[in-house]
Amino acid sequence: MASHEWKAAKKRMHQANKIAPTILGGSKKHGGPDLGPTRAKQAWASLGVDEMGIANDVPEWDFVGMPRLTVKMVAKIQGFPDDWQFTGKKTPAYRQVGNAFPPPVACAVAEQIHNCLTHKESICPGRIII
Repeated sequence: MASHEWKAAKKRMHQANKIAPTILGGSKKHGGPDLGPTRAKQAWASLGVDEMGIANDVPEWDFVGMPRLTVKMVAKIQGFPDDWQFTGKKTPAYRQVGNAFPPPVACAVAEQIHNCLTHKESICPGRIII
């Protein structure tokens, strides 16, 4: 949020000191992207984030109020690399992030599957040898 040198970024950083709610992909029947149901929205608000939508860009230096997250920020929260590309405009891109299996979790699962398939020891109960 500080990439445009938003003057309140350091102050807000101390407010955002809890685990954030799960990022959801959004529902087509509810319109554009938002940060979840009522309880999740309340949690985002307690972190100092405007929970009612996704921003096009980070706050400018003189922004006043609660900022919204951008697709890039949400992707960072989900663990996507900074250079990951999403297709489409803001709403479809947000849905791609929110509906994706977070990359760090996918990596951990893939490593365990690899371990189960490559180790001779019975580290995985019910392992099938192919």
